[in-house]
Amino acid sequence: MAKLILLRHGQSVWNAANRFTGWTDVELSKKGEGEAAAAGEQLAEICFDIVHTSDLIRAQRTAEIVMDLNRASSNVPTQRDYRLNERHYGALQGLDKDETREKYGAEQVHIWRRSYDVPPPEGESLEMCAERTLPYLREEILPDLEAGKNVLVAAHGNSLRSIVMEIEGLSKEEVLSLEIPTGVPLFYEFDGTFTRSE
Repeated sequence: MAKLILLRHGQSVWNAANRFTGWTDVELSKKGEGEAAAAGEQLAEICFDIVHTSDLIRAQRTAEIVMDLNRASSNVPTQRDYRLNERHYGALQGLDKDETREKYGAEQVHIWRRSYDVPPPEGESLEMCAERTLPYLREEILPDLEAGKNVLVAAHGNSLRSIVMEIEGLSKEEVLSLEIPTGVPLFYEFDGTFTRSE
């Protein structure tokens, strides 16, 4: 049975600074490197056949740290694609989250961050993010799983939320409360259908 491991990148320097990051290419914080290393230890005995990451350095670096600690795999190819990038936060990118709440109101910022289909100004909603992540899931990740490969996907909170929504059959309402913490692997087994495992 093929394994799919979904991993949100470790804390980034902008996560630590409470700033909207989106597609801004920022590094992991020291804490984020530690989170990636902890995930790497947890995944050290899984023999991965392929790694998928976004185009952003925080996800790529998380995958590198994990694979550097992996004792069961060697020379694993990595496929990078913008379709796994975080939601684009548009005009909010780079802004302090608390200051943004003061400017636009906490309720409006909450709607932009957590609703399914309301994008921030000049940015993407979760629905729009899913319009690129789900084709990637179907065209790139599923064929690997169908071929019996063990797959690591290192990506972002919202790109992974849209993938989890799809593979667990969550409704638009259920996905709103889905939180994917940094550096904590989600385990699935695949034999034609997905089963969440621990």
